[in-house]
Amino acid sequence: MQPIDLIPQFGSLFWTIAAFVVALSIIVAIHEYGHYIIGRLSGIHAEVFSIGFGRPLIGRTDRHGTRWQIAMIPLGGYVKFLGDANAASAGADEATLSRLSDAERRHTMHGAPLWARAATVVAGPVFNFILSILIFAGVYLVSGVARDEPVVGSLVTLPAGTYDLQPGDQILAVEGQATPDWDTMMKVVDELAPKAPLDYLIDRKGQKMTVAGPTLYPPRAAGVSPDSAALAAGIKMGDVIQAIDGVPVIAFTEIKDRVAAAEGKPLSLDVWRDGESFSVTLAPKITDLPKADGGFETRYLIGLQGGFFFAPEVRPASLGEALKGAVDQTWFVARSSVSALGHILTGAISSCNLRGPISIAETSGQAASQGMKDFIWFIAVLSTAVGLMNLFPVPMLDGGHLIFYTWEWATGKPLPDKVLNIAASIGLFLVLGLMVFGLTNDLFCP
Repeated sequence: MQPIDLIPQFGSLFWTIAAFVVALSIIVAIHEYGHYIIGRLSGIHAEVFSIGFGRPLIGRTDRHGTRWQIAMIPLGGYVKFLGDANAASAGADEATLSRLSDAERRHTMHGAPLWARAATVVAGPVFNFILSILIFAGVYLVSGVARDEPVVGSLVTLPAGTYDLQPGDQILAVEGQATPDWDTMMKVVDELAPKAPLDYLIDRKGQKMTVAGPTLYPPRAAGVSPDSAALAAGIKMGDVIQAIDGVPVIAFTEIKDRVAAAEGKPLSLDVWRDGESFSVTLAPKITDLPKADGGFETRYLIGLQGGFFFAPEVRPASLGEALKGAVDQTWFVARSSVSALGHILTGAISSCNLRGPISIAETSGQAASQGMKDFIWFIAVLSTAVGLMNLFPVPMLDGGHLIFYTWEWATGKPLPDKVLNIAASIGLFLVLGLMVFGLTNDLFCP
């Protein structure tokens, strides 16, 4: 990877870093606020709430005696509770604890009841999951959900136009195949041979008629994946692929077939954008994709998402629909992440799927370049990943603390300080090793 590769299409390296810092700061702030607020409600006093590390830039002390600050290095944050030896709450400040009365020790992390410590620790990841759910639900509420019937909301721009179809048309059948709902519509997409125009039976304001229209799934970029060959080649949302290696394409399925057949060899794409045509050359990247059943499939991809030639007409989503969809999406992200890690450890998929801060920053910038909706969605996905990672049973992480508390609950006494110190050293080694591994992948994986 060359330094220039870190600059996404939407702007400079500065904006990539800015997007990353904004995303990370929001996620960390919510995570640490979970620790703080549940700790406070449990009677544990927080001395410092910091976004970032190092020298404080600005800050204030509230009426509860907590110092709220923004520090110089914006790569995380922490809550330091009374009696903590450091920002990671790894060990006790014995000098401070020795000066406290029994009543005052109750307000420290180390002197609080087991239930209060456990609740405070688990609150960080839980708040990350709540943030994800709220963001996903908000997107569903703002965007709405498609009607059960395939009704044209708005038409996309295509080189040949969209023939005789209009917004508000309900599509009853395509080439004689009934399309009563979206599931059936997708089956028709898979079954129809690529051709245009197609015959559409529609209901237009109560009148049934047959009109001509484009292929259901045109070779148009409805989305461009971050860290993809298409994005690196300069392809944008809305671009239409007219030919691959000089051979015309009229349906998105043809793009998938040609990319798969190339097996990583460079392809020349003729691209149409806003009435002008140009060519780009790119090489498909081998990619491990999560499946609905929790497994993975490995395919060559260029990073384009397809879509219908129209945006469906939507209706407002109910709060229940939005929350259910949000919970399902959060669960999918968490399950896919755990599955990916398991497949990496077993060698089923490439270890290059585990990326570090450079790739995360680059993805942040690329998501921002796609628009505010995509950037907010990315924050929700990353928040789930951060919450899940912190639950891993590794010392230094929240999950490691919960393992120690489980031991204390089961045996009736905490682990000896010597054991905790050794565990903390092991945890630090593992966390740093993981960061180095991810950074190495950022630099050397394709």
